[in-house]
Amino acid sequence: MLMTAADYRDSLRSYKPRVFLDGQAVSSVADEPRLLPGIAAIGITYDYAHRPEHSALMTARQSTSGKTVNRMLHIDETSADLLHKLEAVRLVCRTSGCAQRYLAHDALNGLLQATHALDATHGTDYGQRFLAYLHDVQDRDLTLGIAMTDAKGDRSRRAGQQANLDAYVHIKEHRRDGIVISGTKAIVTGAAYMHEFLVMPCRTHVPEDAAFAVCCAVPVDAPGITIVTRPAGRPGEAAAKFSARYGQATGVVVFEDVFVPHERVFLAGETVEGGLLTTSYATHHRHSCIAARAGFGDLLIGAGALMIEANGLDPDRHGHIREAMVELITITEGFYACGVAASVYCRKDPAGSVMPDPVFSNIGKLLLATKIYDMHRLAHYVSGGLIVALPGPDEDHNPETEASLSAVLGGRPDIPAAHRLEVSRLLEDLTVSHQAGWYSVISLHGGGSPEAMKREIWRNYPMGEKVALVEDLLDRGILDEGRRISKQPGRCCATGCATPEPITPAAEAAE
Repeated sequence: MLMTAADYRDSLRSYKPRVFLDGQAVSSVADEPRLLPGIAAIGITYDYAHRPEHSALMTARQSTSGKTVNRMLHIDETSADLLHKLEAVRLVCRTSGCAQRYLAHDALNGLLQATHALDATHGTDYGQRFLAYLHDVQDRDLTLGIAMTDAKGDRSRRAGQQANLDAYVHIKEHRRDGIVISGTKAIVTGAAYMHEFLVMPCRTHVPEDAAFAVCCAVPVDAPGITIVTRPAGRPGEAAAKFSARYGQATGVVVFEDVFVPHERVFLAGETVEGGLLTTSYATHHRHSCIAARAGFGDLLIGAGALMIEANGLDPDRHGHIREAMVELITITEGFYACGVAASVYCRKDPAGSVMPDPVFSNIGKLLLATKIYDMHRLAHYVSGGLIVALPGPDEDHNPETEASLSAVLGGRPDIPAAHRLEVSRLLEDLTVSHQAGWYSVISLHGGGSPEAMKREIWRNYPMGEKVALVEDLLDRGILDEGRRISKQPGRCCATGCATPEPITPAAEAAE
């Protein structure tokens, strides 16, 4: 069943999570005004699956069930799947800023790989459990909260060395019918308005810390779970032209003696495969983040162009404005191109799915993480200072000031002053407000901080091939050998290119 946004919001009423917001208990998440922008943002992923112009992109066929499912819950099996996912995430994020639900896609794809490896190594039935869970989530069209980032405590100490072990979620007790977990996940996107939490380890643990290598699924209202959330966006603020409508909440989720039945447990102490799950999820997620921030870039580019027009400037005649816009476009499409390359040069996984190329995925994420501040700077440059100097929207209807402000704050005579002010406030909301600063921080640290991307780039980059290339040049030069054929896995296939067989006259005639 493919839900609509209205179905999704209504489905939240069947859950009774223990949620606190600004020091107050929330009785109904679906009806809490301070969370509605986040619910609306996720709702885009539901409604777009029903729109004829978007349905081919927003839905996909799940091969293991033969059913049509939402793209945000699909397992990628081909390069085309990755490209479609990339385009789908950009589509929903250019409308909502951050549609959030793509995290479920990334976790499900990483978990398929990890459970397949677990079964192959340990003879377990995790893969069977996961497949049953996957089909259930797809059939009910759920939204999953990815509970991955632990509170961590003292960062210089491992999980098992913490003074308070609840700084990390861990297995507290093994029972015949399941496990009991306790601990804290510090950053869970959209925590309050999820259907279930997918608990995952946030790092590779050493064997001594096997209790912390746990992955399982629990409903958001399971006994023992407490959610402390932030508001989503800036609901109710007249100046918040964007974030009053769409936003994103994060939450701290505390697990206190939460029971999880075996059929919902997908990792329980296997530290090596826990590390595989962490890195696999990270690669999928960084690939998706590229598309999400490209969608945000689309908003800045469009708003910047409207602001330039309202200011009476022409990029064709004003070179400095054109240069800034081209730089903004280059940044956005540059890191998005890394996502496309990661899709094209994907690698087939033994589980039957595909993994985006880790080098391109991490380069793209590193670029967006460090360039998000330049994107804001460029939007500020082309917009002018009005985006921070503009009086509040109540003055637009103040009889004492309305007429005079409209007269002096207009730009081009053929564009109403109200239109210029509206775009100004939109850009203020996207780039200057506290909500804008929040988007910058999640761009920098979401999916791992820049150091994590640098480590993955270094770990996966085929440095040996580059060394061999130069060694060959120094020893005998390439002119005598002709063009080198790359054997770098992932550049065009899973194993690397091989020199094609020459076409014989007989073979040519047969063709």
